[in-house]
Amino acid sequence: MPVSYKDVAEILRIIDASACEEVVLDVDGLRLVVRRGATGGAASTRRPAAPSPADAASPPQPPARSVDPVLAGTAAAPPKQGSCQVTAPMIGTFYRRPSPKAAPFVEVGQRVAKGDPLCLIEVMKLFTTIATPDAGTIEQIAAEDGALVEFGQLLLVIRPD
Repeated sequence: MPVSYKDVAEILRIIDASACEEVVLDVDGLRLVVRRGATGGAASTRRPAAPSPADAASPPQPPARSVDPVLAGTAAAPPKQGSCQVTAPMIGTFYRRPSPKAAPFVEVGQRVAKGDPLCLIEVMKLFTTIATPDAGTIEQIAAEDGALVEFGQLLLVIRPD
């Protein structure tokens, strides 16, 4: 039984309405882990294949992380009073551009109209476009391109015009 985007969304709604701190779901080789709180994260992964003998000889290396220049110096800045905060409507991977070689949807300082695309969130190969709720100017991009975001996490801040 494959798990659809609607199934995941319904599971997340049920978890959000409950007092559960952590839920682990295994279905057809798909492992969905949802944790609440600042120390937890959320991830959806396929079970890895058994490690080869060559893999066992070397210690695991952390994934390489790049720093998005747009985020440098702005990630810790709190949004200004009266700004529109765009938050993640679901758990997934945050993308600033429609394709790897395309320009980002928006940049800091760019004016946007209501309904303009801001970013994409991918959940299980399904992409959801996040649109501008109100016209304004992009004040902050708070999520890193390609990073996993949690439900309710701050993505962008828009200063109303």
